[in-house]
Amino acid sequence: MAEGFEAYRAAKSAAISGLRGTVLEIGAGRGSNFGLLHPEVTWIGCEPDRRRRAELARNAHRSGHPREPLAAAAESVPLPDGSVDAVLATVVLCSVRDQARVLAEIARLLRPGGQFVFAEHVGAPAGTWKRAVQRLIAPATRMFDHGCDPARETELSLRRSPLDVVHIAHFELPALGAITVPYIVGRAVFPKA
Repeated sequence: MAEGFEAYRAAKSAAISGLRGTVLEIGAGRGSNFGLLHPEVTWIGCEPDRRRRAELARNAHRSGHPREPLAAAAESVPLPDGSVDAVLATVVLCSVRDQARVLAEIARLLRPGGQFVFAEHVGAPAGTWKRAVQRLIAPATRMFDHGCDPARETELSLRRSPLDVVHIAHFELPALGAITVPYIVGRAVFPKA
């Protein structure tokens, strides 16, 4: 397990910059990952929040991505089966309504052999004081942070999904003083037939 923002940023940057082809970014927010994408990527953004989507569209155009972002939640993306080479999510799976449904949707959208790259904060191990704190603050973060549930067992959901997890790196990032928050960066693939 690595600690600190530098190790996390390096792993996240390496994972995102390795993407090629048509990349769907779910919960793309305001477009903070544009600088990490390879210049030849054909980017498709998906953002349910109207205000964020308007800013995302402006930032996408400035970054050379002309396609308008999709106004959709990650649970139901209006694209055909097997239409993308990769899906990207950074700090998104904590706030979706149904993680299992989102992961099934990602599998539906990926071409065989396509990959899902993720960088997410995750629930601390069960029974720890960090997990207790995550559960304690969850009602507030769900209300004020776009539905974020910091205690979600995202890694377990990934391992139970139709995707094959290829790699997961674990990180502890500082939050408040000596308190750290667990994060993961990884890659999963949709199996070839």
